[in-house]
Amino acid sequence: MAAWQGLLEELVRDRRSALIGYAALLTGDRGEAEDLVHDAVVRTFGRPRSFPNVNAADAYVRRAIASAFIDQVRSRRAWLVALPRLVAGAAAPDDDVADRLDVRAALGTLPRRQRTCVVMRFYDDLPVADIAAALGLSDGAVKRYLSDGIHHLNAALGTAADPHVGDTPTVEVHVTGRRAG
Repeated sequence: MAAWQGLLEELVRDRRSALIGYAALLTGDRGEAEDLVHDAVVRTFGRPRSFPNVNAADAYVRRAIASAFIDQVRSRRAWLVALPRLVAGAAAPDDDVADRLDVRAALGTLPRRQRTCVVMRFYDDLPVADIAAALGLSDGAVKRYLSDGIHHLNAALGTAADPHVGDTPTVEVHVTGRRAG
């Protein structure tokens, strides 16, 4: 076995959870952190490198994690700046794109269950009973999460969507006269 293979095995075995913890501090999400660590390890050991010990390899992978995270942030930022220009020729006007980005950002501020219920209801077009079954919740709990989520979105977006949760998911969110979602 090559020396780098033994070093890779030792790094993954002994330092994986610490590396994921470090990446989670950057991303705020464990799943993204695991992906970030995986990508950094692959980049680090994807080509021949010689490290004197596991500490040096660990330090190098940590720098690779930080660099990859910064690259992702820059890429997302560039994408958000470019997105309105890219869709300018599409059927949706620029204001619609901005409104959709505002709605997406506001959804990101909701607690996990509220966000899940709102998305399943108004994006997946599912009735309350199906959401309740999928999430293992009561119909009443789903209705409460939906009501709280819509109230929160109204406050965040300056809208006045009706929080009444009926059988048909037909909520239109209007932001200064434009449909936003």
